[in-house]
Amino acid sequence: MMKLGCMSLSYKQEFADGLLDLEGFIERAYQLGLDGIDLHTGAFASTEEDYLRALRMQALKRGLALSYIGVSSNFGKPQNELAEEVATAKQWIDTAAFMGIPLVRVFAAWVPPGDTEEAVWARMMPCLQEVAAHGQSKGVVVGLHNHNHGCVTRTGKDVRRIIDGVDNPYFSHILDTGQYVGSPGASGARGQEDPSLDFYGSIAETAPLAVHVRCKIYRIQSGVEEWLDYPRILEILRGVNFNGWLSIVYEGQDVEAEATAVPKAVRYLRGLLAE
Repeated sequence: MMKLGCMSLSYKQEFADGLLDLEGFIERAYQLGLDGIDLHTGAFASTEEDYLRALRMQALKRGLALSYIGVSSNFGKPQNELAEEVATAKQWIDTAAFMGIPLVRVFAAWVPPGDTEEAVWARMMPCLQEVAAHGQSKGVVVGLHNHNHGCVTRTGKDVRRIIDGVDNPYFSHILDTGQYVGSPGASGARGQEDPSLDFYGSIAETAPLAVHVRCKIYRIQSGVEEWLDYPRILEILRGVNFNGWLSIVYEGQDVEAEATAVPKAVRYLRGLLAE
C-alpha cells in the first residue's frame, strides 16, 4: 500500500517567516493525518544529539515515519570544492543513521557556465560512489533525485546512467514527478508541458527504480492538481507495483498560501489512492 507523506519544504515560506519549525511541522503532519514526513536539512535547528532524539521521539509518539533527509548537494562544483560537498552528504548520512531514517536524498550536479557536461560527469561520479559507499557502511540508502534547470538528471535515461555507473545497492532513486525536462514545473514556461520531451515517459523509465516519490503540487486551488496528471502518474506507479512513499512537495506559494493548499493536496491524493 502506498503511503502519503509531506516534505518540510511544502511549508518553506512559514519556515522562512519563523512561523513554523520542525516540531510544529510534526504536529501539522499529525493533524493532517499523514503517514510520515521528509525533512530538508535547512529545517533543522541543530544537529545536536538531544535535539535529534527529541524530534525522533515526537514523531514516534505521533505515529509518523521519518522517511528521508534531503541534502541539496551539487557535485558539479570545481574540483577544489568537492571534498566539502562529499563531507556534507556524509554528515547527513550519519545524522540519518542516528535518527533511524533509512534514506538520504542527494542531487547529482549542475553544469557551471563555461564547463562541459563531460567534465562535470567525470568529477561527479567518484563523489557519488564515495557517498553511496558511506551510506552502505551506515545502512542508509542514498537516493538520487531527478532535476532539470541545468542539472544532469534531466531525463529518465540520465538517471539510469548514473545509477548504473555508481553500481551500489545502497544508491537508489527518489522520483520527482515535476522535475523531468518537459514537465510544466521544470520547463522554461511554467505551467506549460512540452509533449515533445515526454516527461511522463521519463517517469515511466525510472519508476521501477524508485524507492520514494516526491509528488509536486503546483496549482491546487480547485482541489485538483492542474499542472500534473496524477491519475496518469499513479497508473504508472501501480504498473510497476510501487509500494513506497508519495510525499507532497508544494510549490505553488505564489498563488495560494501553504496553510490552505497543503491540506487540499492531502485530500486530493488520499482520494486518488482510495480509488
